[in-house]
Amino acid sequence: MFRLRPTARQHVALAACVDSHRELYNAALQERRDAWAHSKTGINYGDQSAQLSEIRSMRPDQAQWSFSSQQAALRRLNKAFAGFFRRVKAGRTPGYPRFKGKARFDSVQWPKDGDGARWLPDQRRVYLQGIGQVKVHLHRQVQGRVKTIQV
Repeated sequence: MFRLRPTARQHVALAACVDSHRELYNAALQERRDAWAHSKTGINYGDQSAQLSEIRSMRPDQAQWSFSSQQAALRRLNKAFAGFFRRVKAGRTPGYPRFKGKARFDSVQWPKDGDGARWLPDQRRVYLQGIGQVKVHLHRQVQGRVKTIQV
């Protein structure tokens, strides 16, 4: 983990990015709840990921962020549901996935370097789509290859 040193404008853009991804997460959770309540049908990650292109075409505020980071937010919800169903099957207290407020959804993940985010170690920066090049405080050498970027 390395600390970011964003400018004031980048800080605002990062907050907007996290808010947008949180909104997507909560909307996907609401869609799953509604589908089950109305017709007892389950919606999975594949269904919601396929709808993402349509959402991005209708909502320019969602389209400015990386497609893969938005898919990562949907995978995060899918992981919450997988844990819920695993606990139900085991007979433990399940804990249905919750809607996330600002305090409970404070990071965005770019699952692949180069797809919406680019690690630039020579410049001590990371490029994030929709935000720009953000300074990184490299207090030690990076071990191995950067595969995932989480802010």
